[in-house]
Amino acid sequence: MTGTDHEEFVRLTDPYRRELLAHCYRMLGSADEAEDLVQETYLRAWRSYDGYEGRASLRTWLHRIATNTCLTALEGRARRPLPSGLGGPSEAPEEVLSAPVTDVPWLRPLPDALLDPATVVAARGSLRLALVAALQHLPARQRAVLILRDVLAWRASEVATLLGTSPVAVKSTLQRARARLDEVAPDEDLLAEPEGAADREVLDRYMAAFEHADMDALIGLLQEGVELEMPPNPEWFSGRKNVLRFLASRAHHRAGIARMLPTRANGQPAVAMYLRDEDGVFRAHSVQVLTVRQGTVTRITAFLDAGLFEGFGMPRVLS
Repeated sequence: MTGTDHEEFVRLTDPYRRELLAHCYRMLGSADEAEDLVQETYLRAWRSYDGYEGRASLRTWLHRIATNTCLTALEGRARRPLPSGLGGPSEAPEEVLSAPVTDVPWLRPLPDALLDPATVVAARGSLRLALVAALQHLPARQRAVLILRDVLAWRASEVATLLGTSPVAVKSTLQRARARLDEVAPDEDLLAEPEGAADREVLDRYMAAFEHADMDALIGLLQEGVELEMPPNPEWFSGRKNVLRFLASRAHHRAGIARMLPTRANGQPAVAMYLRDEDGVFRAHSVQVLTVRQGTVTRITAFLDAGLFEGFGMPRVLS
């Protein structure tokens, strides 16, 4: 094909890139892997573009390629969990944490900055961290069927064509996927739509409480049943009392030790947290994704990985 053909291909397909990134992220649970698979999707699409006959929309055609690319990538892989998906909460918040578990492919957040606002809005609750974590419990084909039917609203016949099966089989697979999701999915309130300005107000109060180590302010922000997890640490804590006991016992929870910058991930409010080292420099510590409901924080998922900061457009060191 000619350079003109490639220019046409880029012009026509590029508007779907971020939508495909969201799709691959739901399947994989990792923004980095999703970006790699979107690149692979476009490479496969370009190689077969001269055979595209327009019988399906370009959007549908690209999603078919992306889904098959994801299914291939998922063959033989373990799911990406959060600590709360591996066992019960710890009852010893003051004790030293176990060593980070590095042989588990932990679920990772998706920076909103990688998506356009329209994609975030159109995704509704389907990108929220708790739901993506629940999707990881499904086998790959069940995951694909549920996403294609319930998120992208494909017809059963379209999914059947993609997967090389029958509409009856697709309907049966969807029923099993929904039943399994009902077993592992969080409370529906955790999947509620973001509240915009109200969420930002909670985020501002949360950042101020952390930077000033204001336990009274945190008490007013955290719901009674709040949960805190910190991959790659396997321990997690449930209940405001235990969460506050954990924070109060940590040396870094002192006024002036932490600095926070606001961001967003998975369509939810989030913060990039920096801790001051002995040399006085604030260095990247964690990306914390908050689940907010009716003005209170119901879950804190703190990803203790400075390598995430680049994807959020955040520096690793603050001047």
